[in-house]
Amino acid sequence: MTTLRSFDARDGRLGLLEWSEPVIFDRLRDAYRRRVADGEAGWALARLHCRVWRALIADDTAKFDRLRGELVVAIVHRGLKLDSLADADAQIISELLEIVIARIAERGGPPRETVDG
Repeated sequence: MTTLRSFDARDGRLGLLEWSEPVIFDRLRDAYRRRVADGEAGWALARLHCRVWRALIADDTAKFDRLRGELVVAIVHRGLKLDSLADADAQIISELLEIVIARIAERGGPPRETVDG
């Protein structure tokens, strides 16, 4: 019997959500710790920003838009520049990309449809 193994975008998003959230939160926590003197406020910003990422990865556009708006308001309210938001996001994208590339290299290349027999 032959089985076709295929990965769809939903499976990819679920996997990405599972392993990336700790990486994302660690980067955000570090970024806000450097920028916000009040540890509790920095923690709250990191959690909110992480929720924005989660909605983005889950492809929940409405939730992403709402949370992103809340994050922008919260950042401005703390007297931070929106550039710090962009810097944190760029660092996260870079780190996630490095992890994905390393995982692909460990497996000998990108996953492809395979026929098991």
